[in-house]
Amino acid sequence: MALQKENAFWNIFWNEYVSDTYLYGSEIVFKSKNHVEYKNGMMPPGTIIKKWSSQTNFQEDKIEPALPIIDGEGDYELIANIEVDKVYSIIIQLVFFNRYGDEVGSEIISDLRGQFRCPLSTYSYELQLINGGATEFVFHSIVIKEVSE
Repeated sequence: MALQKENAFWNIFWNEYVSDTYLYGSEIVFKSKNHVEYKNGMMPPGTIIKKWSSQTNFQEDKIEPALPIIDGEGDYELIANIEVDKVYSIIIQLVFFNRYGDEVGSEIISDLRGQFRCPLSTYSYELQLINGGATEFVFHSIVIKEVSE
């Protein structure tokens, strides 16, 4: 399972489902659900390394949604538990879609931690782990939690 809720936050893990993972020239070692080692010295910056979605087609993909349902009325904090030499070498982008699949907004988090709010018309969203110059890192989890007043 890629998603685990604990109280007011959700832990997102990197599952072994690889269709949403950049594999070309990559070495990926799954040591446990919260310890994935990724190496790729030839991947160009800007490449999406891994994607998680809040909505999937189970009959086609045979996987459950990996992201929690969130709404545009609250603020959220994202914390990436990733061991990497340079903090800004991993970029996280959230892309929000309406019910017709059209993009209605996006947020970029470039220092492994940040707050976001999705547009009111959000029906689903995608979380993208993007290469900003990293050649290797250890992924533990990404935490999304509601920010209370």
